Amino acid sequence: MALTLYKKKRSFNQTSEPVGGKATGKELRFVIQKHAASHLHYDFRLEMQGVLKSWAVPKGPSLNPADKRLAMMVEDHPYNYRNFEGIIPKGNYGAGTVIVWDEGTYEPIKPNGDIKAQQKELLKQLKAGSIKINMNGNKLKGEFALVKLKGKEDNAWLLIKHRDKFAKETDITKKDKSVVSGKTLEKVAASSTLVYDQQSGTPGKITKAKTKKIFATKTPALDRKAGAAALIPGKKAAFPKELSPMLASLVDEPFDEPGWQYEIKWDGYRAMAFMNKGKVNLLSRNNKSFNKKFYPVLNALQQWKVDAVFDGEIAVLSDNGLSNFGSLQNWRSEADGELIFYVFDILWLNGKDLTQVPLNERRDILRGQIPAGGIIRFSENFETSATEFLNVAAKMGMEGIIAKRADSVYTPGARTREWLKIKAQKRHEVVIGGYTQNEGSLKSFSSLLVGVYEQRRLVYLGKIGTGFSDKLQKEMMVTMKPLISTKPPFTETPDVNKPGRFRTNPPKATVFWLKPKLVCEVSYAEITSDGVMRHPSFEGMRMDKKAADVVRETAVSTEVATREKIEKSPTTKKKETKHEYLKPVSSKERKTLLNPTEETQVKIVNGHELKFTNLGKVYWPKDKYTKRDMLNYYYQVAPYILPYLKDRPQSLNRYPGGITGPSFYQKDITGKAPDWIKLSPYITNGENKNFLVPQDDASILYMANLGAIEMNPWNSTIHTPDHPDWCLIDLDPSEKNTFNQVIETAQVTGQILDSLGIASYPKTSGSTGIHIYIPLGAKYTYDECQLFAKMISISVKEQLPKFTSVERLTKNRIGKLYIDYLQNRPKATLAAPYSLRPKPGASVSMPLKWEEVVKGLSIKDFTIKNAIERIKNVGDIFKPVLGKGINLQKVLKMITPEKAD
Repeated sequence: MALTLYKKKRSFNQTSEPVGGKATGKELRFVIQKHAASHLHYDFRLEMQGVLKSWAVPKGPSLNPADKRLAMMVEDHPYNYRNFEGIIPKGNYGAGTVIVWDEGTYEPIKPNGDIKAQQKELLKQLKAGSIKINMNGNKLKGEFALVKLKGKEDNAWLLIKHRDKFAKETDITKKDKSVVSGKTLEKVAASSTLVYDQQSGTPGKITKAKTKKIFATKTPALDRKAGAAALIPGKKAAFPKELSPMLASLVDEPFDEPGWQYEIKWDGYRAMAFMNKGKVNLLSRNNKSFNKKFYPVLNALQQWKVDAVFDGEIAVLSDNGLSNFGSLQNWRSEADGELIFYVFDILWLNGKDLTQVPLNERRDILRGQIPAGGIIRFSENFETSATEFLNVAAKMGMEGIIAKRADSVYTPGARTREWLKIKAQKRHEVVIGGYTQNEGSLKSFSSLLVGVYEQRRLVYLGKIGTGFSDKLQKEMMVTMKPLISTKPPFTETPDVNKPGRFRTNPPKATVFWLKPKLVCEVSYAEITSDGVMRHPSFEGMRMDKKAADVVRETAVSTEVATREKIEKSPTTKKKETKHEYLKPVSSKERKTLLNPTEETQVKIVNGHELKFTNLGKVYWPKDKYTKRDMLNYYYQVAPYILPYLKDRPQSLNRYPGGITGPSFYQKDITGKAPDWIKLSPYITNGENKNFLVPQDDASILYMANLGAIEMNPWNSTIHTPDHPDWCLIDLDPSEKNTFNQVIETAQVTGQILDSLGIASYPKTSGSTGIHIYIPLGAKYTYDECQLFAKMISISVKEQLPKFTSVERLTKNRIGKLYIDYLQNRPKATLAAPYSLRPKPGASVSMPLKWEEVVKGLSIKDFTIKNAIERIKNVGDIFKPVLGKGINLQKVLKMITPEKAD
């Protein structure tokens, strides 16, 4: 389709708006751009046959079906316009600021699976003046319609939301941030750093004075053939498959002079991210893959749709934002801490080599590429003096700072004096050449013997005897034992049993020499006159460095390193606060407990050691979900599901081989559970037995690890076993019932309860039905609860006699939906809210809002894949079920007033 009108309205020698682009996806895309031009409006754009059909919506989209928003159809826009975000210079068509307010995929309401056929159908609807689509965006979801107004302007349409589970009365336009950059219109206008100066035609920094004179985009690479200036500096170059990182030289003291910028020295692993055409590779400084080990970083990079090479540091942060190398070394999954990938340089972007571009320009480009939120962060530089910065770093416990010349180019693999590191603490990388075992010691080893290379010879640097846990020592021994050698690797063999000034009777130690392959990091007080470390302490293993590269690191004179004498700044500087330099972890939301590779993993949960085995076993064969996936789900959902399980005896429904294998119920766990599991005694046939009673996250994970895919609690707790916390009605369809009939039955049940002034709470069963809960507050007996449920169930059946029944015997209700009130009895169990179900698709029993219980709802809407995201978005909407409860006597008087009298 032609873009003649679009091109006619623009001057591409002054604005760098996209001029083309070719769709390559298997799904149709849409974008909604919020545009502050002469009047604020929203540009609603749908991909059709390679271009974006576009409508200007003055008030923006609405999720309320009662709203009919005017949408004026405008000229087609090129496909690449869907990524456009920035400032259109004054004097050009559409001058103003633009953000990507929403984007995603869409399809006709009745898709046929073929993208060509879908587009043909959509063009047919466009011509007929009535487009009906299903949207899957970040903000807009569900069914929408675009309807052309008759008798009005030729380009006047209405944008209308269909009534479905995504319909709401809340104003969606209050969510005013870009889904690409996370910025508002005002933030984009004020903080863009990659700019197109329409006077000079070159990139530069934005200032308040220039805000209206420049143009910025998130991805500023442009097509010269299309007549636009190329915003990215640097030379054209093929994508590099490998690049060694540029290294900093150590200097002995801080300095203050113009032309340098300062960054935090993160205490982590250096990492290079290679990203091109959807393929991502995360490599260590010695070219080892980090893809599996640091899988959350890899996942975040894969979602970052950019072709580039980045340099950065992987770190684990404490709550106050400090990086901790020990935590990083022990990291196995997201339960061990939040990984952050601090990116501080960009070396290649969209076909351009940036290594010879000055650092300050590279970082301007980099800042514009960093995605909003998440674990990928821009490593900030700070406007302060090195002396002041180092002083604060030392007080806060940071490793040190990095100083970089603002105009420095990037020299791969070189250790230059354009980048300098200034340490706040004395640390060193060392090679492990052996270990000792003291006589009578029960530890795996007593100390490590370490050194560094000098002219290719391993020089002894000292003995490390602190900084290890017993667990860490055992793990290290697994790595060290295969390297045991009969020959010492050091140039001079250290005498580990030599008496010292402060230790006249040293322990009798046996030495085990090792081939010098392993590298670790050590902190120390100082290097003594004989070249040995004083008070060394183990900090962690360095899997990212080769032993041959570990040399004695001697601090260069700052004066020499900076090529001129620099006077130290006065120490009487203003005090800096932590928040100026550190950003705490982005959230404390739970992620994975178990990493994606190891088949057996041991974790400490609530102070209890849990061993998880056979993690790769496929529990849902058709969907390929594993035992690991199930355990990670229960770890994440534990804070939400625990209130409905705590103190409630369980009947374990175990599927040790997955949902297609044999299963069995287990009530008695006497003698089979660890001693920290809480038990509830009961007697059967004169035998003393015990139920399992969950108390914490560890209890839930223990059950799941046994193959208990679903959680089945009592309706009452061990504290009030004869008084349920809730009354429930279970809508259980037969094979002849449709799910729409289940929905209709639920709606009628809700209406009856609502007419009685009773708040009720529905949830999907996760299988074929719907459960409706009514809070009782443990104030009534099971008999009273069941009687009340029976009355409600009969009332529902009377309104829907054709396809519902309250008959208990299956033969008396063949083909009808069973309204089951008999679940309200002692020791009866039902799948808990948020519980997984052993059904195809790994469905979840999900609490619902009543407005979601409408035609179109499906059990398949809530699965192990998307349930956590939903719960985080809406919270625990089932929480009132555990509240005060209804006044049952008052309700019964309303139902049977004559009997009550």
